[in-house]
Amino acid sequence: QVQLVESGGGLVQAGGSLRLSCAVSGRTLRTYAMGWFRQAPGKEREFAATIGWNDGSTYYADSVRGRFTISRDNAKNTVYLQMNSLKPEDTAVYYCAAYSTTSGRPDYWGQGTQVTVSL
Repeated sequence: QVQLVESGGGLVQAGGSLRLSCAVSGRTLRTYAMGWFRQAPGKEREFAATIGWNDGSTYYADSVRGRFTISRDNAKNTVYLQMNSLKPEDTAVYYCAAYSTTSGRPDYWGQGTQVTVSL
């Protein structure tokens, strides 16, 4: 079992920055990757970024590439999402996710944290 607890959401002006954190606990040895997803009101949940837990390899959605950076601190069992040059279109509930297989589908989810980007 893996538990995820998110923090760092809030209100920020367009062009500003915000860093989200996700604390990972439980049986982390079987965690192969971590990811961030987001869902805006009236829209489908969409993929934002992933990072390999052991090798640190990253992958980003086109919508956030160049602006967002996913990272992890294995010693602290924490994954981060550094968000720069934020746009109003980034407003959404952001979810942390853990992958325990190579299926491409997350097996565990955090509770979600609200990010609001104002003009």
